[in-house]
Order: sequence, then C-alpha cells, then structure tokens
Amino acid sequence: MKHFFLLLLLLPSLSWAQAPAKSSPYDSAHFSWRKPVPRNRLRELQPDRPGITESPFTVDAGHAQLEVDGLRLLNSGSGNDDKTRELHAAYTMLKLGLSRRTDVQLEVPIYSVAKQRPAGSDEWQERHAGFGDLTVRVKHNFLGDDQAGKLAMSVIGYVRLPTGGQVGDGAPEYGVVLPIDVELSDKINLEAQLETDLNYDREQGSRYLGLMPSAAIEWDFAKKLGMVIEGVTQWNTEQRRWQASTNIAPIIKVTDNLQLDFGTHLALNNLSDHQYFVGFTLRR
Repeated sequence: MKHFFLLLLLLPSLSWAQAPAKSSPYDSAHFSWRKPVPRNRLRELQPDRPGITESPFTVDAGHAQLEVDGLRLLNSGSGNDDKTRELHAAYTMLKLGLSRRTDVQLEVPIYSVAKQRPAGSDEWQERHAGFGDLTVRVKHNFLGDDQAGKLAMSVIGYVRLPTGGQVGDGAPEYGVVLPIDVELSDKINLEAQLETDLNYDREQGSRYLGLMPSAAIEWDFAKKLGMVIEGVTQWNTEQRRWQASTNIAPIIKVTDNLQLDFGTHLALNNLSDHQYFVGFTLRR
C-alpha cells in the first residue's frame, strides 16, 4: 500500500509535459488583500475539501472562502476493542487570500462531541462536548498558481492551539503539508500530498510523529457534478502500524462560488476511522 502512494507522489515528475498556456487572471495586474482580484477574473473554485488530499491552489487575493463540515461522524474500533465516537458540527475553515500566491486560514471547530465505549460494555462513557482546538494555517503556492499549466504545487504550515479543553488534544500540535495537482485532462485531475505532523497524546502525556500520504482522482463528469475518489494511509511513531482508508465524495457545483459535497471514509483496517460527512464551500 505505501509503495502505491509513493508511486503516485512521483507520477507528476514522470508524466508531466508542458501544455499550451491558458488565460490567467494575473496576466495584466498584481493584486493583494488590499487590492482584490475583480470578481469577473476569479479562478475556478478550488477548495481543500472534501477529501484528505488538499488543493495546491490558494484563494484569490482579497477574497474570503468558507469551507464547512456541516456534520461529520467518526467511529473507530471494532470487535472486542474499545470503541470511540466523535460528532463534529459546523467544523469551519475560514480563508483569506493575501497575495498572488499566499493565503491565511483559520480552522474553527464550533462544536464537537467525543465519547468512548470500553470493550465488553454496552454503555458510552467519558462524554466531552464543546468548542474544539483552533488551528492557524498558511498556504503558499510556488508552482502553477495561475492554473495555466499541467502541474501545481504548494506548501501548508499549521499550528493547532489547545483551546478545546477535554474535547481537544491538550497541547499545541504542528504540521507541514505538501500538496500537488496534475491535470490529466480537462475533466480529470490527479491530486496527491504528503503530510507530516507532530501530535500530542493526552493519555500518555507525550508527543509522536505522524506521516500521512494520500492520493485522489477528481473527475468532473458533468458541468455541475463531480466526484472525488481517494486513498489515504497513515503511520505514526506511537502505534508503528499503517492505517488505510478509501474515501468517496460526490460534489455538486451549484454556482461558480458555491459547492456542496457529501461522502464517506471507509476504513480498510481496524485502526482506521469510519467517517460520514456533509458540507459546503462558499467564496465571497
């Protein structure tokens, strides 16, 4: 499984070829958060949701974008193992385009419920509910920001703040994400990323490193309808075992600035979460 994702991450360097230049909203002027890109020159909407694999494209300078998990249910554990359940409501990502290549992002977990059911028990215990951990992120695109070529790449850095009390992770966490996008055709894109995280285990009182490669195919099979099919693996220095899941999410493109999505993350082994979600993206 991990060799499959390494191959996908290397694919752009093996298959990319220069394409004829497309029109760019940045051809004739430079924009910033103080000088917004005119609305009639905005690029195609490119949110980071609905999958794990994020877009390398930033929000157009001077514009805001809202990406929201309306509801997300996570279940983990099976058989005789301990089981956990989390419910997130209005899990919000607010983005602001700062410049041609950079945006700043604030991840706001409005409300979360977390509970646990020990092995052999029929009752859910340790219920915690409330506001979660805030995350501050910065994305910088260093290739393909104008969507004029076949290949785009960026880097995302983040810090997660322990604002969630018992609902949160209990200490600051940090991470770096490297997403890429390869245009295979006018309708199909290959997306891949490598994420590295420094996380905190509240129960053990210690930190551990996580590694999460992922790859996705985004297919626009109609003007207003699309689909994301994704594979994700995870490994960390605490469990030292690979987790794997596959994600399927239909996308409804209501307007150029509004997109709806829903879907599921299907666990491929006992360590992975089963997830179900519905959400939207709105650009202003």
